Amino acid sequence: MIVVHHLNNSRSQRILWMLEELGVPYEIKRYERDLATMLAPASLKAVHPLGKSPVITDGDKVLAESGAILEYLVDTYGNGRFRPAPGTEDRIRYNYFMHFAEGSMMPPLLMKLVFARIPARVPFFMKPVARLIATGGDKQMVMPNLTAQLAFLERELSTRPWFAGREFSAADVQMSFPLEAATERAGLGGGQPKLMDFLKRIHDRPAYGRALDKGGPYALMK
Repeated sequence: MIVVHHLNNSRSQRILWMLEELGVPYEIKRYERDLATMLAPASLKAVHPLGKSPVITDGDKVLAESGAILEYLVDTYGNGRFRPAPGTEDRIRYNYFMHFAEGSMMPPLLMKLVFARIPARVPFFMKPVARLIATGGDKQMVMPNLTAQLAFLERELSTRPWFAGREFSAADVQMSFPLEAATERAGLGGGQPKLMDFLKRIHDRPAYGRALDKGGPYALMK
């Protein structure tokens, strides 16, 4: 039996969603973030040495990292579903977006979150300087990167309904988290109608709803 070690408001929500799409039985073991630090509890280190989520166990296998978990689930339980055929243009795009989500899009989103929190975490007399550094870093480094990425993704979805092609795939599951985060941190909204339509369509999927019911409140979902 697959066990999802599920941290609230985290990437592990999309693992639950993928399992619901696949129709694979699984169990959830819940972990809660520390309210002060928003970090995962130390108990997750008993499952994986890095103590981060998502992580799953499947028999004697322990798997971490969203992309690796999604690919394992599709490889093992997909029966040819949720990924394009090898050697096709859709498969090339599928591989690209499976890596783009965490490799390109999440780093600036994380930097934006860090810059936003810096002023509150320094001594009072340093706050003005910290605000200047954080604001400058956000305006000069982070937002130009994210703005270019959102424009790129909007153009991509103007040519096809899903990131890999005409069929929904695990790449769309992988892309969900950074795009949901971008609605809160990077100004994703009415200026990107294709991306907003993508979010609406994934949120309307029955499997997404079932995963949300099982996973609990999900603050990143709009």
